Amino acid sequence: MRFDAKDRIIISMYAEDPEVSQESIAKRVKLSQPSVAARISKLKESGALAGQLGINPLKLGLYLAKVDISSTRPDEILKMFSGCPYFANGFTISGKSNLCLLFFSESIATLESIVNGHIRSNPSVTDVDFNIVITSERDYIVPSVLNFEHSDKPPCGVQMNCRDCPSFKGMKCMGCPVTGQYQGSLY
Repeated sequence: MRFDAKDRIIISMYAEDPEVSQESIAKRVKLSQPSVAARISKLKESGALAGQLGINPLKLGLYLAKVDISSTRPDEILKMFSGCPYFANGFTISGKSNLCLLFFSESIATLESIVNGHIRSNPSVTDVDFNIVITSERDYIVPSVLNFEHSDKPPCGVQMNCRDCPSFKGMKCMGCPVTGQYQGSLY
C-alpha cells in the first residue's frame, strides 16, 4: 500500500494518541471528517493502522524477558508457546539466532524455569541468550488473557504436572495458570 502525506499524518496522530478524534485529524490534514473516516477505514483494512489493547508488563512491575534462540525447528518452538500465558510474542529473525521470544511474569525465577525447562532442554535448540528487559523507550503492550478456562493439559505440551516439578516445589516457578497449578498473583 502506498501512503501519501495525509496518511502519514493520520498514522502519526494515532501513534501519539490512540484516542485522537477524527475531527482533530480532519483539521490537521485539511479534509472533511467523512473523508478522514474513509482514509482511516482504508488504513485499518490494509493493516497499516491497528490498535492493540492489553497490559504494559513493565508498568505493572512485571519482568519482561527477551530470549534469543538458535533452533533447527523454530516453528515448533513458536507453536509450543502459542497458548502459554507467559508468552508475549515471538519473531523469526535473521542473524546468529533465528528466533526472538518475549515472555513476562511476576517472577524472574519463573522466566528462568521456562527457558531452562522448555527451551534449553529442547533437542532442536543449539543456543540460548536470556535477558531481562530493564526499561522500554516506548510503551510495550501485550494483548493478555488473564482469565483462562482451565485444562488438564498445559498449552506448551509438557507431560509433567507443575506440582511434580522441583522448580515449582521450591517456589522458583509460579506454575501454569491454565492447569490451575499456579502459585502467583497475576492470574
